[in-house]
Amino acid sequence: MTDREQAAFGVYVHWPFCLSKCPYCDFNSHVRHAPIDEARFARAFAREIETTAARIPGREVASIFLGGGTPSLMQPQTVGAILDAIGKYWRVASDVEVTLEANPTSVEATRFRGYRSAGVNRVSLGVQALDDASLRALGRLHTAREALDAVGVARQAFDRYSFDLIYARPDQTPAMWADELRYAIAEAAEHLSLYQLTIEEGTPFFGLHAAGKLQTPDEAVARALYDVTQEVCAGAGLPAYEISNHARAGAECRHNLVYWRGDEYAGIGPGAHGRLDIDGRRHATATEKRPEAWVMRVETNGSGVVTDEVLNSEERADEFLLMGLRLTEGIDPKRYASLSGRALDPRRIALLRDEGAITVDADGRLRVTKSGFPVLDAVVADLAA
Repeated sequence: MTDREQAAFGVYVHWPFCLSKCPYCDFNSHVRHAPIDEARFARAFAREIETTAARIPGREVASIFLGGGTPSLMQPQTVGAILDAIGKYWRVASDVEVTLEANPTSVEATRFRGYRSAGVNRVSLGVQALDDASLRALGRLHTAREALDAVGVARQAFDRYSFDLIYARPDQTPAMWADELRYAIAEAAEHLSLYQLTIEEGTPFFGLHAAGKLQTPDEAVARALYDVTQEVCAGAGLPAYEISNHARAGAECRHNLVYWRGDEYAGIGPGAHGRLDIDGRRHATATEKRPEAWVMRVETNGSGVVTDEVLNSEERADEFLLMGLRLTEGIDPKRYASLSGRALDPRRIALLRDEGAITVDADGRLRVTKSGFPVLDAVVADLAA
């Protein structure tokens, strides 16, 4: 484990509101037709930040991520108030990464310069597709042209920006996806997040899929789409650094690396999760999901936390394994052993290496191979057994 891995501490802030609920989304997001009392929420965010900082004082914040929901529905002054509160109760690194998720609509793009003035220095745009028919099917409110215009505004306002695309969509072929991906890479400066469409229980897509009204690519086509993703991105200088994220060297999302490297982060806002290190023990925290109930809980108790569990050594090690093997940099098995109190089984490592699912570096670092990533869950389960 490097010093950089050890030092990282992040703050995740969840803004739970959206203009509409996408039919594939199972995130904690809510639609409100009445105006949101942003001032009240900003005060609640500041209060929860204060309470959390009292539990883990003395941290230096390396990354801040404003996710959702749709954080770009916030006024820039609300974002500024949240960032000011983080700076009031923790030290903030001089090179802190501050990312805000945004919808690529023309209305929200007009706020980008305001977000930059408030302290945001990286934006992540939920483009999702670059053709209008797919966007409509995904329940998105923007057009492909509007999305690309918003990317252009982001390019002018921020030194660093990224956008998301969803693939393995109904009727999508590898050739279609390769063309769309090359088009996207031409617009993306340094980072792309590329997710296979998954059908999540409890979403409208789940019901349509179960009824046979939504056909997604079969396993063979989905694998071909994944392979195309790796080949096209790597060929364009944006190789995968994590199973769904691609970046030029040095342009990786630092906040997400906090998660995947098993480092410490505070979760602020409705439905936010955190991992806090207190007195040598790792706490897994989660807050009240319902926005208005979260606000009232914070106003009463100083925090919206409803779950605060201490992870035992095995749980912490398994989480480290599950998250760390998503990264192409892999994991140091010695760190797993220090967390769990036992080493990974060398026989299982040898078997997976012989099968071509993992490699082991000269220094012992363990990585999942290109052919191992599509079956990552099975690799992790085998190593953790």
